[in-house]
Amino acid sequence: MADKDLSVELAELLTSLPSKRARVVVKHISEHGFITTEDLEGKYGYKHPPRAVRDVREAGIPIETFNVKSSDGRNIAAYRFGDLSLVDKDKLGGRKTFSKKFKRELYEDGCGRCAICMGQYHQRYLQIDHRIPYEVAGDHDSQNRDTDDYMLLCSSCNRAKSWSCEHCANWLTEKSDKICSNCYWAHPEDYVHIALREIRRLDIIWDEEDVVIYEKLKTIANSHGRPIPDYVKKIIERHLSNNHNTTSQ
Repeated sequence: MADKDLSVELAELLTSLPSKRARVVVKHISEHGFITTEDLEGKYGYKHPPRAVRDVREAGIPIETFNVKSSDGRNIAAYRFGDLSLVDKDKLGGRKTFSKKFKRELYEDGCGRCAICMGQYHQRYLQIDHRIPYEVAGDHDSQNRDTDDYMLLCSSCNRAKSWSCEHCANWLTEKSDKICSNCYWAHPEDYVHIALREIRRLDIIWDEEDVVIYEKLKTIANSHGRPIPDYVKKIIERHLSNNHNTTSQ
């Protein structure tokens, strides 16, 4: 790509970014070739440099990471543009907002429950989340969204999902939406891994009249000297074993 074409494309990118942090990163890289964590902290006052760079990546602009020496000789991260021909046009302009109608449809489809823990919540306490993280798949066809591509999560499950996804190797490197689609955090009802780990997870909420059952379970688990999750697993194991023995007879 010619320098003139590159400068025009960068100018267009700058005008399309709603995030000030993203604009700062793109402008600095366009003027200096790269930006370091030292620049982001010292010159621009960003206490969490990777977050600022992530804003750029979330806007669909490819960014490469490499190492340089800091002013005091330490190895630090630096960031430069990747192949700008791979800019994800669908992500430019940032995340698109969701209508109240769309959230209401999700709420009705999910019967007012968090898709992960299945807890019952008022609509205002549930947050719309992409089944496939925005960082991986963006917001394809945001004008004609399909409710199957989204889920409602309580704040606790949303934080847990975010932490798990952001530490997943697929998020950090390959960014395969196929891998994400087979993950617990995308489809807790049918999955083969959790952030590429071959494990299974069960979230259970006891509320209202069920709290009494939980308290009884807690008392019994404590009397056996077991954490509640371990005791629940033991009960399930015993139940399945008894069922197997019964059907075998």
